Amino acid sequence: MHRTAPRLARMLACAAVPVMLVAGCSSGSGDKDGGEDASKSATASPSPTVAAARFDKLPEACKTLPKKTAEKLVPEAKDKKGKTLPSGNINESASCLWSGLDGFQYRQLTVSLKLFPSDVGLGTGEKRAATYATQQTGKAATADGAKGAKTSAVAGIGDEAQTVATSTKKDGDEFKNETVVARIANVVVTVEYRGAGYEDAKPPKPDELMKDAKNAAKDAVTSVPKANEGATESPSGTTGEGADPTKSAAN
Repeated sequence: MHRTAPRLARMLACAAVPVMLVAGCSSGSGDKDGGEDASKSATASPSPTVAAARFDKLPEACKTLPKKTAEKLVPEAKDKKGKTLPSGNINESASCLWSGLDGFQYRQLTVSLKLFPSDVGLGTGEKRAATYATQQTGKAATADGAKGAKTSAVAGIGDEAQTVATSTKKDGDEFKNETVVARIANVVVTVEYRGAGYEDAKPPKPDELMKDAKNAAKDAVTSVPKANEGATESPSGTTGEGADPTKSAAN
């Protein structure tokens, strides 16, 4: 009995050593793996990116229409070259107005342009422009209390276009209003053409006004890429790595 007890104690002590070593190794290995996983997780998520917008500048609004076009639509314009309207940011919005009275026939033409850069938080320039174009169409349908607006899609003007035809009355005179809202990439062009016959003069025919408005919209849309010829994309920092600055993003 005296010899058996010490021997048993030594055997138990030796058996406990490898258990402690295994436990220690397991704990160290777990800490190391956890650190590597955390490091990988921290670097795995790339920075958000968005495709660059196709255009980064607008043409001068009063130069979007050929001189002959402006003179035809508004024969007796007060300002033959058009009147530049105020803008909070001339780099992203611009408008020009022609108005005049030819005898008893009144005509008013407005060309407005709005540019949308791509933004990581707001989306691509094209997507933002498409949303704005829809808003402009809705606005034209109810402007000046107009009712019974006729809206339709039209092909051949930019990437997409809508026309809006309305009638309104002011001081007893009936106005025919024709609006074309067109989008080319990340730029929206809005052409508003209205006319009225004062006194006993007949009001203009809506179909003729709309035809002229469409032609003006085509000219204005064409002026956008011309204004950007040879221009480099704006380094706004919104494109992110891997984006192609020469192409516009899909809607």
